[in-house]
Amino acid sequence: MRAQTALITGASSGIGSELAKLAAADGCGLVLVSRRQDRLEALASDLSVAHGIAARVLTADLARPGSPRRIFEDLEKERVAVDILVNNAGLGLYGEFSTSDLDRQLEVVEVNVVALTELTRLLLPGMIERGRGRILNVASTAAFQPGPYMAVYYATKAYVLSFSEALAEELKETGVTVSALCPGPVTTEFQEVAGVDAALFPKPLVMEASDVARAGWAAAKRGKRVVIPGIANRVMKETVRFSPRRLVTAAAGRLQKKRDPGKKRAH
Repeated sequence: MRAQTALITGASSGIGSELAKLAAADGCGLVLVSRRQDRLEALASDLSVAHGIAARVLTADLARPGSPRRIFEDLEKERVAVDILVNNAGLGLYGEFSTSDLDRQLEVVEVNVVALTELTRLLLPGMIERGRGRILNVASTAAFQPGPYMAVYYATKAYVLSFSEALAEELKETGVTVSALCPGPVTTEFQEVAGVDAALFPKPLVMEASDVARAGWAAAKRGKRVVIPGIANRVMKETVRFSPRRLVTAAAGRLQKKRDPGKKRAH
């Protein structure tokens, strides 16, 4: 049997980069996708040498419509079969919805929802035909509650979680599994660019990207449908579940207001 190939979006840094390292360590060939070609090429080179695997680089901006289709066509042209799809790329925008930039809000939806859905739909039939495959969608603990001042971002992550769980049920007899990774605050460039001060969050909730990636990769290998890394984050999720919805929303809004309003874009 040939070695498996994993396609990872948002692979140039953070959780995506850490997931690429884990996949390579398991002997998987890689297709690394991101906007930043220099970082992708450096990562691909390092992992190829360290683990003796094939690593391809595809530069793409998933905020641009049509990017998933172009990725798929490139793979078809090179006859690359994807066995593991990791939809990790994410975009967030801070600010009041009524005054924030509409085009950027739509980019959040394009990356977090449209590109994830399109890539999944394009690559899934091949997995089903081969009778095996794994899909890991990176959601967030934001999926479990509304998020004032990041309303679109939180809503997109709720979509990712719901979509993943529904698809997992549809595919339960096919040999293909779907997992949703729901981390809490993570020390990555996403947080830095978005103007999120990690000190705003209780320390037990904040995790390193490498730890989150290990939890997500292990869950995907087991076919676990939902994984929330960290005991504190799992407790927080249950607290949200049993608290009045309006109270949860108000608390999230107060936390978001403490952010730096000068930094608005994250990828």
